[in-house]
Amino acid sequence: MPPNEDTRLSTDPLSTDSLSYEQARDELVRVVAELEQGSSTLEQSIALWERGEALARRCEEWLIGAKARLDAARAGVQSGVSAGSGASGAADSE
Repeated sequence: MPPNEDTRLSTDPLSTDSLSYEQARDELVRVVAELEQGSSTLEQSIALWERGEALARRCEEWLIGAKARLDAARAGVQSGVSAGSGASGAADSE
């Protein structure tokens, strides 16, 4: 991986805190591909697996956050529609 693609500043090889969803997903794809090749030593495979688990958790965190934001946006729209329809319903009945 070219140095400019690796934005992790931590010395912890499993740290994913600074990765965007897209960065974590892309790295996870590379890790899976490398594991599927089967050319790594056992120790390398274990390290790759651990990295993959950390990346998968990071992706899940991003997705849970995105879902929460969407749910909040939907709730806001629904409450706005409910409030708007109540006002227009009152005007129509007069």
